[in-house]
Amino acid sequence: MKYHIDDKVGIVPMIMYGLQWWAVSVPSIIIVGVIVAKLHFTGLGEQIFYMQKLFGVMGLSLLVQIIWGHRLPLVIGPASVLLIGITACIASSIAAVYTAIVIGGIFVSLLAFSGLLAKLQSVFSVRIVIVILMLIAYTLSPVILKLIFSLPTYPVFNLFFALGLVLAMVIGNRVLKGIWKSTVIIWGLILGSVVYAGVTSSFHTFTATHESSFSLSQLFIFPMEFDIAIILSFLFCFIALIVNELGSIQAVGQMLKVDQIEKRINRGVGVLGISNVFSGTLGVIGPVDFSMSPGIIAATGCASRYPMIPAGAALLACAFFPAFIGFLNGIPAIVLGSILLYLMASQLSAGMQMMINEKAIHDFNTGIIVGLPLMIAIVISFAPTDVINQIPALIRPIVGNGFVMGIITVILLEHLLCRQTKV
Repeated sequence: MKYHIDDKVGIVPMIMYGLQWWAVSVPSIIIVGVIVAKLHFTGLGEQIFYMQKLFGVMGLSLLVQIIWGHRLPLVIGPASVLLIGITACIASSIAAVYTAIVIGGIFVSLLAFSGLLAKLQSVFSVRIVIVILMLIAYTLSPVILKLIFSLPTYPVFNLFFALGLVLAMVIGNRVLKGIWKSTVIIWGLILGSVVYAGVTSSFHTFTATHESSFSLSQLFIFPMEFDIAIILSFLFCFIALIVNELGSIQAVGQMLKVDQIEKRINRGVGVLGISNVFSGTLGVIGPVDFSMSPGIIAATGCASRYPMIPAGAALLACAFFPAFIGFLNGIPAIVLGSILLYLMASQLSAGMQMMINEKAIHDFNTGIIVGLPLMIAIVISFAPTDVINQIPALIRPIVGNGFVMGIITVILLEHLLCRQTKV
């Protein structure tokens, strides 16, 4: 390593490494942020304002984590597991959804700062963690399909374009070395958008007005709206969020052999909860740290946390440039869907690697513990809307959410029905 975790770096290297971290963080914010903004709003100005708030939340959250939280060089971005919750509850009011995120953030913070986090960790066996990793990918499949086939006039072309873009990113990930390997998603966004716009003559999507519909009344979600079923549904999402955060912190912590890892975990998860409370009050999807950070650290040779400060400041600065946000908002839906498909394939890969390394499946019963929750999640995620709407409203956000039902199923199988096969 050129620089270790607490090493001070010069101004020029700090800016250059900071720009690299910023460039790696931006794609995830764009992908998830644009999807959620378009789910909530039809007006371009409202979508841009949503993205401005999201960039602001991500920048502030990164700065707080680096200065006071886990203090590790970790990439931050919107939590895809919360995207699942938002998608499942899209028929509900925006206030109810983000009230649930606020409460979920409080739940996470209380677990971290009360010392109960260690007890919760004991509940999550290897198989449960594997299933959670895979559930995120499977239950986002309907979203991916909608993005890829968003334009019904080119269905076959869209299919082959998406497959081609994904394969190109897979090849790029294999061929590129160093920091370039970490920028595959960025190049996918840029080149995919240019090629698609050129072939379909839809470059005008980038020339739409960049005006933000800023309104102080839209800055915060008020009044709060409490829906018990939605809150319970999101609590399961936040349990998965904790698993994701723990994995990211431990991966970087073990790589860098940092001290006081338990203290870093508690503070990191606690700050994560507070960040989600803040994002919920602003009405935007909450953050989480990503596990891609070790690869970037290895590629650059810089493990210092200090370059993350200009990266966080740059993310925060993006919130004050609606023209830049408006440009990003013009990225074709099929490109977003293709990149999300690539990311979810990576998510499945991580789950399968863990399954093999930990020898999580060794007979029929342990296979059922992993397989049945995934199948239940798929059935519910792709169930006709008419069927989901017939579920009583009180329990619909839970029973109609494939991700939540998958988690409930794997916990029951692992700790009750098949508990003699624990790993």
